[in-house]
Amino acid sequence: MSSSGDTDASYEEEDEGNSNYAHFRDCLSTTLLRPPPTTQHQQPTKSRRRGKATNKPNSSSTLTTGNRVEDAVELAEFTDYLATEIFENLPRELQDIDYRSWRDSQRLQSQYSLPLTTSSLAELNLPTHVTETLETYNLIASPDDSGQSTLLPSSTESFLLPIITAYLEPLITPPPATTATRTEACEICGRWWINLSYHHLIPRFVHDKVVKRGWHRKEDLQNVAWLCGACHRFVHQFRGHEDLARDYYTVDLLLEDEEVQKWAKWVGKMRWKGGGGRRRVLK
Repeated sequence: MSSSGDTDASYEEEDEGNSNYAHFRDCLSTTLLRPPPTTQHQQPTKSRRRGKATNKPNSSSTLTTGNRVEDAVELAEFTDYLATEIFENLPRELQDIDYRSWRDSQRLQSQYSLPLTTSSLAELNLPTHVTETLETYNLIASPDDSGQSTLLPSSTESFLLPIITAYLEPLITPPPATTATRTEACEICGRWWINLSYHHLIPRFVHDKVVKRGWHRKEDLQNVAWLCGACHRFVHQFRGHEDLARDYYTVDLLLEDEEVQKWAKWVGKMRWKGGGGRRRVLK
């Protein structure tokens, strides 16, 4: 039996070539962690096997409002499977995108400029089995939902829109002037084997307002916390910009909140099957 140290070490196997995949998987997990929308005419989701069977979790563990996966291990396995199926079928340029390639390519800027629209993603041309998987797990509306009122995304592109947006935002943003404050682990959940990005503790959208109101001094506006993608997006959904600036402008203040504590405890349990990165296919 391997020791816990050996298990933890497996998460360090991720190299630079896999980092975008790990970031994409983190963005996908945030969408899967959200409470699923309800429909006026909820129908039980039938388990059915479709698409490729490679490492696919048991289809009885569906992500529907009636039977949503709560176990962190099962959810991690499903997220890993779905992230691999989608990411490996994205255009190579989107898989490898970074600030330099974005800056130097007018075509990338034209195709994937923010805010994205579903038409921006129309050329992704993902395999049919990806759409079938999303329908099977009640993540997008299926043809059977035609004529019914549903809050589910209407297409694969609609489902991917917030995920690709969250994936691109930190990758095409100029790096901060200094990374001296960078931490080894997420400052909320403590996970160290996934990518981190910096979060302005006082949101940039309200910088002028908070200075005028005397909430903060100008020199404090660039204070940041280093967070994983899931915790970064959780914070922005947890409170509005003004509330964050006024009441949660340090990591300690965030961690004093019971809702943040519960989130950190739950998401901190999520570990990806097979280590930090996806398997690289040599061509």
